[in-house]
Amino acid sequence: MAKPAREVPPPLELLCLRALWSLEQGTVKDVQRIVAQTRPLAYTTIMTVLDRLLRKGKLRRHKMARAFVYSPETSRDAMRRAALTELLDGYFDGSEEALILFLQGREPARPAAPAGDRLDTVLL
Repeated sequence: MAKPAREVPPPLELLCLRALWSLEQGTVKDVQRIVAQTRPLAYTTIMTVLDRLLRKGKLRRHKMARAFVYSPETSRDAMRRAALTELLDGYFDGSEEALILFLQGREPARPAAPAGDRLDTVLL
């Protein structure tokens, strides 16, 4: 059985999405110019990543002159929500409270043990 597709894209796809969020729309060359500031990649690599994002429904494109112009179909906030949901489900059993306690450096409250299960420390 095939794994369900993740809502959060892998790092390279996210890098290209970030470039398009800052541009609002752009060609492969535009995205490559921005991505190259942190990670120099070939034009064909950027083109492949943008095509993958297009197939996943994260981008849309239209033809302008001889080039395709890409624009984000998914907002930055929608992607943040998806990433947070994935984090909550994967590491905090879906509990926002557990995440907040973790970020504050506190432990979640544990249910008290029934009276019969406690050690009588008076005798120790």
